[in-house]
Amino acid sequence: MKYLRLGRTGLRVSELCLGTMNFGPQTPEADAHLIMDRALDLGINFFDTANRYGGDKGAGTTEEIIGRWFALGGGRRDKVVLATKVFGPMSDWPNDGGLSARHIRRACDESLRRLETDHLDLYQMHHIDRSSPWDEVWQAMEALVAQGKVIYVGSSNFAGWHLAQANEAAKTRHFLGLVSEQSLYNLASRTIELEVLPACRFYGIAMIPWSPLAGGLLGGGVSGATEGRRRQVNPRWEAMRPRLEEWEAWCAQRGEEPAAVAVAWLLHQRDVTAPIIGPRTIAQLEGAAMRSTEISLDDVALKDLDRIFPGPGGRAPEAYAW
Repeated sequence: MKYLRLGRTGLRVSELCLGTMNFGPQTPEADAHLIMDRALDLGINFFDTANRYGGDKGAGTTEEIIGRWFALGGGRRDKVVLATKVFGPMSDWPNDGGLSARHIRRACDESLRRLETDHLDLYQMHHIDRSSPWDEVWQAMEALVAQGKVIYVGSSNFAGWHLAQANEAAKTRHFLGLVSEQSLYNLASRTIELEVLPACRFYGIAMIPWSPLAGGLLGGGVSGATEGRRRQVNPRWEAMRPRLEEWEAWCAQRGEEPAAVAVAWLLHQRDVTAPIIGPRTIAQLEGAAMRSTEISLDDVALKDLDRIFPGPGGRAPEAYAW
């Protein structure tokens, strides 16, 4: 397992980030604990969650599962770079969501309680809040850092302009600002190459891609679907069927699982720090996820993949102009 600096910080994180969104709604707690133990065994030290995760089990459930795992001891908490998020509504009350200073403070305390820890290594804004000014947001984050409850601050689903706004505002306050950004990024979704990635590069912000398999689109199984099974195929697959069949054939010729190659492609992108993998089982963790770290894609292979899944094109961030 390789370890990279988280953006411009001195913190080192594994090249894969363990996503926990399935813990609770898809993966039973006992299995989730086994997956986290195995992830540590494999060298994965970067775990990502969010206060909203829990699905039909209720918001906060996933954090509670992780917290009970930390409580088992054995140095689990000390070994993990723990990231969670704030933004989504936690109840129907008007101030129980967003990025107001009030909600940030309360949400952090509640996440710490559920996670059974005294600090968050990375506290991420899950989305931009257009109604909360940056001075208010940074005042709240600065207080959490001063109190020792948060070490680093990150973002998720921000546009390039938001990253610039946030870090320029933080600079005026002599605050470190954003050190990471989580974005939708995979072979089939490359829009962030236009402005988000250039902004990350300029500000020293780590890129943590989510949905590396495009919701299963890049995980294989399209070319093998028969007419009788078409109804079970993701509707998104049908529009991209020719491209996906070429993709799966390309992977098959190299004897690799499409899921492993999709993650490996991200690992070969210079601006990527750690793709988020979200295994529901240990087999998924030990299989394609770990295999991705062993796959080497040369320039010819990368050009092939660019042909199958073209990027937005042009030299970023001025591509829109010429």
